[in-house]
Amino acid sequence: MNGIVVGVDGSPGSQAALAWAAREAKVHGKPLTLICTWQLPVGSYGWPTLLPELLDDFKAVAADQLAKACDAVGPALDGLEVTRTVREGSAANVLIEASEGADLLVVGTRGHGGFVGMLLGSVSAACAHHSRCPLVIVPPERT
Repeated sequence: MNGIVVGVDGSPGSQAALAWAAREAKVHGKPLTLICTWQLPVGSYGWPTLLPELLDDFKAVAADQLAKACDAVGPALDGLEVTRTVREGSAANVLIEASEGADLLVVGTRGHGGFVGMLLGSVSAACAHHSRCPLVIVPPERT
């Protein structure tokens, strides 16, 4: 997979990452792969066998999140080759796997929050340590 891979979860940080990645893809003429992940919450072991429609609900929520993120950046995606991907798994693992063969991985960060020193989210920190291509971590835009 050549091109730019960006993690999208609907947060302000991922919105900023998506907008930045779209601009970068246009400048370099690269395709853009948008990835939104989902996974069952902790403690839900066994639920999928009892409620198979639960899996479809989680997939649908992730797909909706991805669609809203694309709508939010609007014309920034115009003229780009864009692939939207919804995958089950932890965001960090899925993005690190997707970074194999990519030209660039772009993720957001959660911002400062209430804990001094926790400037990166766990996904961006994991990607910083394990990405298989160059990585850009984009902070949320200041309001």
